[in-house]
Amino acid sequence: MFASSNIIRVSMITKNLQSLFILLLLPFYLTGNVSIEKESMIFGIVKNKSNKLPYITIHVKGTSRGTASDLEGSYALFLESGTYTIHVQGIGYKTLERTFTIEPLSKIEVDFELEEEVLQIDQITVTGSRIGLLRYLPGSATTVKESDIRNQQSVSSNEVFQQVAGLHTVEEEGAGLRANVGIRGLDPDKSRSVLILEDGIPVALGPYGEPEMYYTPSIDRMKGVEVLKGNGQIRFGPQTIGGVINYITADPPSEAEGTIQLKGGQGGFFNGILNYGSSFGNTGYTFNYLRKHADKLGPTQFKLDDMSGKFSMKTGIRSTLQLKWNIYNERSNATYVGLTQPMYDSKADDYIVIAPNDKLDVRRYALSATQDYHLSDQLSFSTTAYGYTTTRNWMRQDFTYNANATNLTGKHYGDPDQPEGAIYMRNSTGNRNRQFEVAGLEPRLKAVFNIAGKKNQTDAGIRFHYERAFEQRINGKVADALSGDLRDDEIRTGLAFSAYMQNKWMLSESFALTYGLRMESLDYERKILRVAGKDTTIVAQSKVFDIIPGIGFNWNLNENTGIYGGIHRGFAPPRIKDAISNNGQNMQLDAEKSWNSELGTRWTLYNLIETELTFFLMDFSNQVIPVSESSGGTGSGFINGGATRHAGAEFTAKMILDRFLPEKFKLNLRFNTTFVESTFRGDRFEIEKIGNKSVNDTIWMNISGNDTPYAPDWLANGFVTFETTSGIGIQLQLSYIDKQFTDAINTKDVYQKIQIANDEPDYTYIQATASGRVGELPSYLLAHVSAWYLVPRTGLELSACVKNVFNERYIVSRRPQGIRVGLNRFFTAGVTYKF
Repeated sequence: MFASSNIIRVSMITKNLQSLFILLLLPFYLTGNVSIEKESMIFGIVKNKSNKLPYITIHVKGTSRGTASDLEGSYALFLESGTYTIHVQGIGYKTLERTFTIEPLSKIEVDFELEEEVLQIDQITVTGSRIGLLRYLPGSATTVKESDIRNQQSVSSNEVFQQVAGLHTVEEEGAGLRANVGIRGLDPDKSRSVLILEDGIPVALGPYGEPEMYYTPSIDRMKGVEVLKGNGQIRFGPQTIGGVINYITADPPSEAEGTIQLKGGQGGFFNGILNYGSSFGNTGYTFNYLRKHADKLGPTQFKLDDMSGKFSMKTGIRSTLQLKWNIYNERSNATYVGLTQPMYDSKADDYIVIAPNDKLDVRRYALSATQDYHLSDQLSFSTTAYGYTTTRNWMRQDFTYNANATNLTGKHYGDPDQPEGAIYMRNSTGNRNRQFEVAGLEPRLKAVFNIAGKKNQTDAGIRFHYERAFEQRINGKVADALSGDLRDDEIRTGLAFSAYMQNKWMLSESFALTYGLRMESLDYERKILRVAGKDTTIVAQSKVFDIIPGIGFNWNLNENTGIYGGIHRGFAPPRIKDAISNNGQNMQLDAEKSWNSELGTRWTLYNLIETELTFFLMDFSNQVIPVSESSGGTGSGFINGGATRHAGAEFTAKMILDRFLPEKFKLNLRFNTTFVESTFRGDRFEIEKIGNKSVNDTIWMNISGNDTPYAPDWLANGFVTFETTSGIGIQLQLSYIDKQFTDAINTKDVYQKIQIANDEPDYTYIQATASGRVGELPSYLLAHVSAWYLVPRTGLELSACVKNVFNERYIVSRRPQGIRVGLNRFFTAGVTYKF
């Protein structure tokens, strides 16, 4: 329910939006209503030389219409009269295209015969039409296509996740350099509860020991993004809690082609991409270079260079080899310190750079190789070897909220009259330098076979994974010192073995049962060489082992309606540095565990409306709660948080309204919304206030039933896209984020807490602080508009975008250590040339 101030604000924005909607839909009103023609049918069989082929995608090129062949290879498409190009594609077969002219009210029988070809069998593939390939998937899944990414014209890489129901993103610096994604009410801090992959390979600093996303793949070089939230997660690990996000990069093209894209904006923002690829004989390659920088994107100054490439080669009639490499180099003025509450209330400077000497350097080198062997239609093998190293060095100037602290520079910000309302800079730094080494080997197989006349598909694999982290804390003695006294020094090592097997059993042409197990085993060691400025040698080991089951179903009631559901075990190992203390003690920090279940339906109507509705429940026996500095805590890591419960629903809809308009116009509407109640369950106590005379006067509060932090009840996103055959396009996006609490006690108004503390001087109230770290985040509604023009017969595309059209002022986060204000109205313009 909106607060009164929010109602006024939303009402004003709604009035302003009316003119935008009228302009967007003007061609529709001018042309009047166009009657719906009765559709013709094209049907037939998909086969190879000897067998009928199931699960083959049949897609109408240039549209969102498509289907998939059933168990007998049969398919059917319903189309209006006209000329269409049909695109037929399946794993292990050459893509086939045919063009047909369809007369009104006709039936055309067309069989497609596919030739075998070895294609990459991705570790995760959920692409396809909503009822097509997803018709046999026992859980919710979403694909964001390249065109959807392009039309959105993102400034931040996090914006793409607004197109997926259930995902909540929190901006950290405005450019999306670090993904903060929470799924279904999970804490979004550094996406630690989400398994993030690129082309099926983990990308976190340390997937087991340190899953935080201090490095995030650049969305600018991606061809798409896949998100899987259901039972199918047990094929991927080690995280099986929130979901899987897979960034998809481009494969080498069959013919020489390239792209140059240049985009600029306010504050010295620049985004440039060069891409080129080709194939010759049995070999193909692609190269991509991204340069991105800004002088002042909000408070952020950054520059990054991102180079990557792929090399593919057929090594035999049935096998291919693909090599991939990536080099990433970033420097930014990323900082932890944010605005205090009085600084935000004053509206003096939302984007003030409080610690101008802070610097974060991220350097990453990655290499992977995938060998695919397609033995037959029924059996294929794939082996992936991967390795990468990431250096993350962060210099941060020390600060305090205490005016009487020592070693101050004399520089301060904020209101000293409020408790912790002012920031005092210290003449010292803390350099947090870390390096990570990761390597792994993962063989997989896919087998299709019959048992008692019922088709089965089994996916199985094992993974050997090694990771090592080197961490040092160096204290500098002046405000910009990169060197100084070595305070802490340690090495953390993890060796993991995992295995999974998942079987899809087609009990009938319309009903599939999918079940499987995943095993995770992790041996880890923490070797402490120096702590608190003193040399030592502390070595401690521990082990995590778990079996992760899952089962789900998909029941297709007809060609347009499907029901799916499932339940699986959620699992995430504890971070090594938290599981073993600084003195070598095993902290008995449990793995994060939950039971995740969902039930949903997919439905289409005459290729006009596509919908997906999912009800979900995540029941945690133990959710690990962050208290690290990055999450706004004390910096001591994570703790066992006890039971939590996340229950809610997601809804996605797409309306394709082309048929209501003249042929030269296209119009589609997309909408997604999420409702979730994310609460602490069972008795759990937090300190509310501490007596000033006796520690025995400490008062605790039972937070059972409170909302978990950074979990808004409602999220909603809408997209209206209008295009013409002359090359003009425009997209309007609206995004609504509900209010959020930022602490477990669910503090709403810190000034009220401060007043209560002033009236009760015998106690110190923990939440009575104006530091900006505590307090409710009000709800907000944002509007974005993007436009583009494809210049005919030139390969040129001109584009422009306005983010936050109505210049809404809003708090996006109170993490890590203070208020972050969302990006104000922001303009970009660009040009793309394809050759």
